[in-house]
Amino acid sequence: MTDNDTPWEPPLAGTEVAHLVGALDRLRTTFRWKADDLDAAGLRARVGASALTLGGLLKHLAVVEDHMFTVRLSGAPLGPPWDLAAWDSEAWPFTSAAADSPDELYALWDGAVARSRARLAAALADGGLDQLVHASAPDGTRASLRRLVCDLIEEYGRHTGHADLLREAVDGLTGEDPPPGWRPRAGQPIPGS
Repeated sequence: MTDNDTPWEPPLAGTEVAHLVGALDRLRTTFRWKADDLDAAGLRARVGASALTLGGLLKHLAVVEDHMFTVRLSGAPLGPPWDLAAWDSEAWPFTSAAADSPDELYALWDGAVARSRARLAAALADGGLDQLVHASAPDGTRASLRRLVCDLIEEYGRHTGHADLLREAVDGLTGEDPPPGWRPRAGQPIPGS
């Protein structure tokens, strides 16, 4: 097995930036693998009384990616495609996903992740993890870029666990990581692969 077979693996020994970004990318890739190559019925499948779906998680995490590295990072407003969306509640990404095609959902997530990677790389080059970002506490204390990265790791950790359960219910797919050599079948390739 080579790094080319598992480009999502964080380094065994690297810098703090390499470890944090690597952990985030590993979770992103594992989530994408769990949601990959499903039709509309698979993306809309639910487990028990939960309203969560893989399609809803794809759309929610796409919004979170853009919000984290736009609004929280710089204070800029959300741009396309979210600025024209018919937001009726915070649950909108989850509930509206049922009306989106698989191609639309994969494109939303893939596009948001590509934008986030570029914005995070630029921010890291411009001031590193210690720099203060736009996001702040009610008392005005501003968050660091490190905090944003850690918050997104936490968000993916939570929802990748949900994706494990949902995907297993759809077609029995299980596993902690994508198999070596995995590439998305739907949407865009994972960078570095």
